[in-house]
Amino acid sequence: MRLGLYGQVRRVWAPRGVKVRQRIQIERVWRYLALAVDPRSGTLSWRWIANMKGATIAEALQYWRDQGIAAVVWDGARGHSGPEIRQVGMTLIQQPPYAPELNPVERVFEELRRKIEGRTYNSLDDKATVVEQELKKLAANPEQVRRLANWHWIRDAYGQLPQKVAHS
Repeated sequence: MRLGLYGQVRRVWAPRGVKVRQRIQIERVWRYLALAVDPRSGTLSWRWIANMKGATIAEALQYWRDQGIAAVVWDGARGHSGPEIRQVGMTLIQQPPYAPELNPVERVFEELRRKIEGRTYNSLDDKATVVEQELKKLAANPEQVRRLANWHWIRDAYGQLPQKVAHS
C-alpha cells in the first residue's frame, strides 16, 4: 500500500444544510507498507519499505519467510517479478491482471484507508504512526481480520495448494 500526503477527499457526515469543507494535502512524499495477512488465522505481518523495487520487496519477503510465511498472493506489479524476488524461495501466487479484489490483503488496505484518509497530517511520519496504531488494533483482533479476508474461495483454494505450502 502506498502511503503518502497526497490527500483524498472522503465522505463525511454533516447536519443537513451545512456545507462540508475538507482540507487536503498535496505533497508528493511516499512510503510503502508491505503487508502479509493469513486469512485463516487472522494474523498480520507488516514491514515499511522505501520503494517498490524488487530488491527492497525481496527484503520484506525474506523477513516473512523467516517468520514462517511460505506463500504470497499478489498482483503482477513490476517490482513483484524481479530476479531478487524469485531468489527468496517463497511460493508466489500471481493473481490475474486487474483483479485486486481477489487479493485478501486489499480488504485490509481498504479498512486502513477508511480509518486514516480524509484528514491532514503534519508529516508522513505522523500518518505512518496512525497506520501503525490501526494495524496493531487489527492484529489484536484476529476475528475482524478473518471477517475481512477469509472468503470461502480462499478456504477452498487452500486445500489445493502443494503440501509443503499448505502445512507451513
